[in-house]
Amino acid sequence: MTKTPRFWRENKNRYNLIGVKCGSCNAVYFPSRIICPDCGRKSMGKMDKFKFSGRGTVYSNTVVHEAHEQYEMQKPYAIALIELEEGARVLGQIVDCEPYEVQIGMKVKSTFRKLGQDGKSGTIYYGYKFVRERE
Repeated sequence: MTKTPRFWRENKNRYNLIGVKCGSCNAVYFPSRIICPDCGRKSMGKMDKFKFSGRGTVYSNTVVHEAHEQYEMQKPYAIALIELEEGARVLGQIVDCEPYEVQIGMKVKSTFRKLGQDGKSGTIYYGYKFVRERE
């Protein structure tokens, strides 16, 4: 019996940075939520899917030196809290530059890369990371 990899169910969100926008106060969130933390009950049934542009600014960052064995080959690597143009903040790895080149205020955009493989099946799954936006 073949199982559908759990990652397939998340493909639309992983490849498109799909979050939600509150129909009551217009706040945006990623990942998706059922209820707006600001509006509470007023937002029930008013949370609409929202596609983010993927462009943003590094709000905060750090360099990871010790990683799980699965990520051993990548270290050191930069992780940043990105404030997207639309206002939501998302955590992501910064790739295609040296970890210490990442600075607060740096303009970035999302890109899609291999995240890993699922167990013995070897199913490769992908997701978002960020690269420096070139002027």
